[in-house]
Amino acid sequence: MGSAQGEAENTGASTLKKWGPLGLIVAVAIVVIIIVASGGGGDDDTVSEPNSSSSSNSSQSASSDTSEDQSPSASEEETSESSETETTEEATPAVDECPTSGDARDDLLPGVMFYEEAVTRCIVDDIDWGERCDEETGQLKLPTSNPPACFAPLEGDNGGSTARGVTEDSITIVYWRWMENDFILDYITGPISNDDTNADAEASLRGMLEYYETYYETYGRSINLIFYEGTGLINDAVSARADAVKIAEEYDPFMVWNGPTLTNAFEDELVSRGIACLSCGPSQSIEYYRENDPLAWAFGMSSVQANLLASEYVGNQLAGRNAIYAGDADYQNQPRVFGRLWIESGEASVENEAGFEDNLAGYGVDITESVAFTLDPATLQEQASSAIAKFKAAGVTTVMFSGDPISPRDFTREATAQGYYPEWVHIGSVLADTNIFARTYDQEQWSNAFGITTLTARVDPTVSGAPFRYRWFFGEPAPADDSLGVIDPWPATFYPIIQGIGPDLTYENWKIALDTADPTPSGLTSASFSWGHTGRWPAELEYDFFGGDDITVFWWDSTKEGLDEADTLAEGMYFFADGGQRYLLGEVPEEDIVLFDRETASDIYMEWPEGEAPNSYEPLPSGG
Repeated sequence: MGSAQGEAENTGASTLKKWGPLGLIVAVAIVVIIIVASGGGGDDDTVSEPNSSSSSNSSQSASSDTSEDQSPSASEEETSESSETETTEEATPAVDECPTSGDARDDLLPGVMFYEEAVTRCIVDDIDWGERCDEETGQLKLPTSNPPACFAPLEGDNGGSTARGVTEDSITIVYWRWMENDFILDYITGPISNDDTNADAEASLRGMLEYYETYYETYGRSINLIFYEGTGLINDAVSARADAVKIAEEYDPFMVWNGPTLTNAFEDELVSRGIACLSCGPSQSIEYYRENDPLAWAFGMSSVQANLLASEYVGNQLAGRNAIYAGDADYQNQPRVFGRLWIESGEASVENEAGFEDNLAGYGVDITESVAFTLDPATLQEQASSAIAKFKAAGVTTVMFSGDPISPRDFTREATAQGYYPEWVHIGSVLADTNIFARTYDQEQWSNAFGITTLTARVDPTVSGAPFRYRWFFGEPAPADDSLGVIDPWPATFYPIIQGIGPDLTYENWKIALDTADPTPSGLTSASFSWGHTGRWPAELEYDFFGGDDITVFWWDSTKEGLDEADTLAEGMYFFADGGQRYLLGEVPEEDIVLFDRETASDIYMEWPEGEAPNSYEPLPSGG
């Protein structure tokens, strides 16, 4: 299954999801944002309590403690009811005129209509969907799997200034980018060959905005993008907070995208000032998002959600079985003895680890030896020597690793030096699940590596991904061709959501739109994302502020030659079990998932897998 099982066109709209391809947000493009896998950025800076009110410049309240059932003012309620009444009267014919009108949805925000719903209401022929819409499928003419639905163009007034940073014709967005030559980020991402400058990144982002605004319905508004280069290192809380203050006071945006990777100070300051953040730094606790509802949102799943999936995988797939994938033959013939190697970055990471080990205990899994480490270049070798000695002495057959992409190099080299060959189980690590980093690890050790990842099975980059879509639209590579994948998740998320919000763009409606949206489709090459009340997580997690929902199982083949994420051809590739089959919580099977078998797995699809191939379209002219 190293290549596609066959190419097929997507016809019809039976799997139509109204928000479109948020699944384009692949984890490889966002893990840089959450480099500390355990959540929390190791920020010791004192965080002030969020303000209870928004900026006076906002036309509606953007309170950070807005509750889910906050009622609008009397005038707002009257306007909303009037608008909904008009929409319903115009859009829903009598049942005898339209037999399917009884199935019409009643949860759409005013001014919102997508193709499939228009069919249900028998008004599809009354709407001019424009050249961007393929009316045979009801989807936009984009070369992606599961393209988004066509949305009806705006008719009439969009309400003008509906929130801070929003006018009749613009939405002010600030995109934060790390400063050039940040030596901490350079250390972490050193193995990645990337010569993109911040000027390249800005030009590419502006190009992607042009791409999205050509196809997506924005209700008369375009993004007013402010590209902001950080003034400090990615772990500098003082500079991060100062940047946030400047952004708030000088630009007063509707939303900020991205932020310093190793401190939460940036996001904390922004939301305390009533400004929304979309993955503005390391993932924070669930309580943080609840307290700052509806201003803080994350791409990836929370540490609690990740722990639930990881413990289910270990409990259902590994516990009570022999360590058959270990490099030591003696280990292969005995039941697994589990060790835990995890990155410590502050109190949040310690609490997260305790939660994971408690979850494992529920599956009868005991941790024989647990070792925490810190990402400190000066002491990493010493930490590795001590950790490996402890695992070896304790008879650990299976090391479960969660951490950064650099440290496995030191730990695996030290394991070989000490003659220790266990199973290495990848559990929620950042970038260690990419070929480009895994090739830097001791291959004698990493040949025994497998586990879970939020990444999806890869597809030939010449026919998929943000760089491909940029070339398709503009006819030339993006200036930041190497790093476009870590830029695109923000617009790729933002535009489908505002289609579902409609002309009345507010923080409260952002939340409502997410809550009523269907989860994005899951496939071998696409992850499923959702926010709100999805029913995918235990009830105690309540509203979900985190996008990612599913995982797949993969393993490392040190001898397979292939292209890594930077298109370098060399030996060493991750293979995705069962071609990239994905699992939500409660779906990880108890029967063995086949590992280390190329015939049942995929390293990279050179053609799209069956049923996931995009339709072929010529790009519309910009603004078309």
